[in-house]
Amino acid sequence: MTTSLASLTASERGVLDTIDQSAMLQQVETWARINSGSGNLAGLAQTAQLLADAFAALPGEARLIDPTQVEAVRTDGSVDAIQRGQHLVVTVRPEAPLRLLLTGHMDTVFPADSAFQSLTWLEPGVLNGPGVADMKGGIAVMLAALKAVEASPLAASIGYDVMINSDEEVGSGSSAALIAQLANGKAAALTYEPALPDGTLAGERGGSGNFSIIVTGRSAHAGRNPQDGRNALVAAADLAVRLKALTRDGLSVNPARIDGGSANNVVPDHAILRVNFRPQSLAMQAFADEELKRLCDTIAHEHDLSVHTHGSFGRPPKPIDPGAQKLFGLVKDCGAALGLEIGWRGTGGVCDGNNIAACGVPVVDTMGVRGGAIHSADEFLITDSLAERARLSALTIMRLAEKRGL
Repeated sequence: MTTSLASLTASERGVLDTIDQSAMLQQVETWARINSGSGNLAGLAQTAQLLADAFAALPGEARLIDPTQVEAVRTDGSVDAIQRGQHLVVTVRPEAPLRLLLTGHMDTVFPADSAFQSLTWLEPGVLNGPGVADMKGGIAVMLAALKAVEASPLAASIGYDVMINSDEEVGSGSSAALIAQLANGKAAALTYEPALPDGTLAGERGGSGNFSIIVTGRSAHAGRNPQDGRNALVAAADLAVRLKALTRDGLSVNPARIDGGSANNVVPDHAILRVNFRPQSLAMQAFADEELKRLCDTIAHEHDLSVHTHGSFGRPPKPIDPGAQKLFGLVKDCGAALGLEIGWRGTGGVCDGNNIAACGVPVVDTMGVRGGAIHSADEFLITDSLAERARLSALTIMRLAEKRGL
């Protein structure tokens, strides 16, 4: 990395020089060797404790927060509670004039029985492993940046909450309320999802809604009295086709799965349609929500059966509003001071940044490492980006303090 010393103050240079990349890499390797898939409660508990110990280096209170209850529709139509791991929250100087939120997640997409469990050097400076980019590398960046900020003369004026949840990869259902609570009153937020390999950040994001639609009909003998049955599978398929037809500019609809059916000689009385919506705006989200309700009512009437919807738009769309534009501009300026070209572009992916933005807080949600192939066995981390991105975060936080916000 080439640093433009002329654009940094002596104090800033001193703070940034405290960032230790080798220590960060060691943390990532330790954390990534523990499987912390969203459903691996033992691995999540072990990871949460390691993170709590690491973040105890900050001058605040670190605590593990129990998850709120999350429900899921099983294939038989029953609704059961799902167990999630605890979330880590660290609170530092809650009475400071500038209050920030920094978020990350400890869970990965790789289950406990995944074959992808080890770390491999693909080439010097490129590490392959589960969660190295998404986002154990990002957590290391966050912690290193905050430790550096604590060495700054500005530290006393900066207060912040850190939230590292255990369920981001499955929609943050058990941490969404916690995110909203911590976002309240914050001037800005930084989230540590990975940037692209070239350092490009995610800008605007679409939203996401996941629904399980339970269709309950009436069974009958397929030969003797099929007219007395109400075919739930056919109704679910009809609904899937009509929902797919809602796809248009600004809205993607993906009917993903139908659970149900019965023996060939039985009219099936039960089916569950799983569907995902990706609205690009709040207006399109409202349209999708209204159409979902209308079509469910229509299917129930036309097929003479019951239709029950379970789910929500858990990730609202995240536009680039004026506050976010200012925050992106500040990150870009800080990157320039460090010899980094920072750009951003829209993405169809979603993350906790969507939830934070919905609270009215400006957020840049790809402040983590440079890496790629996330959610696959090819996931990689460009290790030079550990210190690079920690410097970017630390400088952004310090200059937010100098400006007293955006």
